[in-house]
Amino acid sequence: MVSLTADMSPLHPDRNLALELVRATEAAAIRAVPFIGRGDKLAADGAAVDAMRAFLTTVNFDGTIVIGEGEKDEAPMLFNGEKVGNGRGPQCDVAVDPIDGTSLTAAGRQNALSVIAVSDRGTMLDASTVFYMDKLVTGPAGVGVVDIRLPIGENIRLLSKALGKPVDEMVVSVLNRPRHEQLIADIRAAGAGTRLMSDGDVAGGINAARHNARTDMCVGVGGSPEGIVTACAIKALGGHIQGILWPRDDDEKQKGADHGLKTDGYVYEADELVTGRNTIFVATGVTDGQLVAGVSREGDYVYSESVVLRGTSGTLRRIVSEHLTSKWL
Repeated sequence: MVSLTADMSPLHPDRNLALELVRATEAAAIRAVPFIGRGDKLAADGAAVDAMRAFLTTVNFDGTIVIGEGEKDEAPMLFNGEKVGNGRGPQCDVAVDPIDGTSLTAAGRQNALSVIAVSDRGTMLDASTVFYMDKLVTGPAGVGVVDIRLPIGENIRLLSKALGKPVDEMVVSVLNRPRHEQLIADIRAAGAGTRLMSDGDVAGGINAARHNARTDMCVGVGGSPEGIVTACAIKALGGHIQGILWPRDDDEKQKGADHGLKTDGYVYEADELVTGRNTIFVATGVTDGQLVAGVSREGDYVYSESVVLRGTSGTLRRIVSEHLTSKWL
């Protein structure tokens, strides 16, 4: 494969595509705003999906959704296998989550995002047949240091040493779920603090990988699609991510195996979740959070904040946009 950095080949995702994709996440986030705090997560998600799909049709790329919101018979959601873009430009695998944190949006809570990730065609692991994945995410200090196969207490101590940070100042993000009761107890027993997330483990993983974030590690079982999306971002941040598929029952385990997935405790490394460095991750805040501010309105303007991460350049860019309210109402 020709390196993007060598010749800026139009066959690969580039910086122009990254900036174009922001329009789609901005649209999804803005359309979800009327549903914030209204208790109807399906309505919020539906509005975001419609907006994202409409904007993606204008983007100059030939995309296939690998990580979507279900199979084709569940349309109008953006479904696995759906073609997006105008068919011209680079051929890409696409992962979408019009709202990562629909429950957060419905409840009016923080850290809901609209997310798109892309990579070269054929480079994203299609883990759609196994819904959950056990994940371990850290920043660059964790590379070659922590390992998901180790007890969480040992990983905390190893990362603490690598960071030069006392264990009692370490903070670990975990989804607040009954399945994590023992994990949370073990983190606290090791002397670290926890940041319990009600939803939105994409933001949790990215925040753990950023050098100036409030958390040091993100662990636990969350969605496997979110794991692939997070991996695209981690490529740009130079961080560490590992994943183990977590089938809910024997039928799902077999379905995953039939799909070519390794469902017997195999540890997927970053380069197996998403191969190569030609990754783009774009997120726009729906509600306020650590990563980005949520959409807000002031007079005739709607304000949004987005981040764009590119694996080839290792950059994180923030985009703050002003939108005329008259164009959206």
